[in-house]
Amino acid sequence: MQKKIAADLLKIKAVFFRPNEPFTWASGIKSPVYCDNRLTLTNVEVRNDVENGLAELIKTEYPEAEVLMGTSTAGIAHAAITGHILNMPMGYVRAGNKDHGRKNQIEGELKPGQKVVVVEDLISTAGSVIDVVNILREAGAEVLGIVSIVTYGMQKGLDRLAAANVKNVSLTNFDVIAEVAGELGYIAKEDIERLIAFRNNPSDESWIKKEA
Repeated sequence: MQKKIAADLLKIKAVFFRPNEPFTWASGIKSPVYCDNRLTLTNVEVRNDVENGLAELIKTEYPEAEVLMGTSTAGIAHAAITGHILNMPMGYVRAGNKDHGRKNQIEGELKPGQKVVVVEDLISTAGSVIDVVNILREAGAEVLGIVSIVTYGMQKGLDRLAAANVKNVSLTNFDVIAEVAGELGYIAKEDIERLIAFRNNPSDESWIKKEA
């Protein structure tokens, strides 16, 4: 499953490696990878693989789940489609309260004590998804854990998830995608170590090849 999803994401350029021409994040960090899992929604074959994969993860890892809650905005569609597959209710959590109407931050019905799984598309440093977990807990939900399409496996994210006492399971991860990218010729195999070096310490730019 991990390699299948990795190949899917590479095929549609939802994950795109460019180690010799790094992307620049808003924080200023140079990154060899660009990830846009929204592209999975517009490719029917890949979308089916992703949503059925998420459904299987939820059935296997969180069999007691009663409701799915997507992160805003990237996780909403995945929570909706997966909820449809599982015949399970879903809602989503806004980044902030609405400034009109009922001023909800949690959209959809959530009863105190309900067992919730959070649906996210990508986990890097895990800050935003933990905010969602905390909002749901404050509302009285029992958060069983998170399902996501991709995790980078960055230490900062792993530490935050551990500190928040929340489990995440992903369809695939950075290491597997890098391995598959090398096998399928999307990147040179000798660049895989550079990609892993970035993952291990994003603020250390020693992985970037300097011009002679």
